[in-house]
Amino acid sequence: MAFSNTHWGARISPKKVKPVIGIIRGKRVDEALATLGMSKRRASVFIRDALRAAIANADQGEADVRTLVVTDARVDCGPTIKRWRPKDRGRAHPILKRTSHITVAVGEA
Repeated sequence: MAFSNTHWGARISPKKVKPVIGIIRGKRVDEALATLGMSKRRASVFIRDALRAAIANADQGEADVRTLVVTDARVDCGPTIKRWRPKDRGRAHPILKRTSHITVAVGEA
């Protein structure tokens, strides 16, 4: 049985999250947490929160936490916040502030 959790609207671009989330896919939960703890990337904080929540969901569902494995880890685009930057001669250029939906699922091995 798989238990998952999604971190909705993380204020970080999916492009920055994808390399970090690829590292933990398929690993045991304790290895994944150790890897995220050692990572210098800002995305690791958001992924670690989603992973801890998925572990808590599995613990509530009477799963053995010591045997959990990351079965699914993916990032999807969230809503884009649109802002405008004033430029010369009365023009404006768009600024797109991207967000992410980070989904982490764990299951028993």
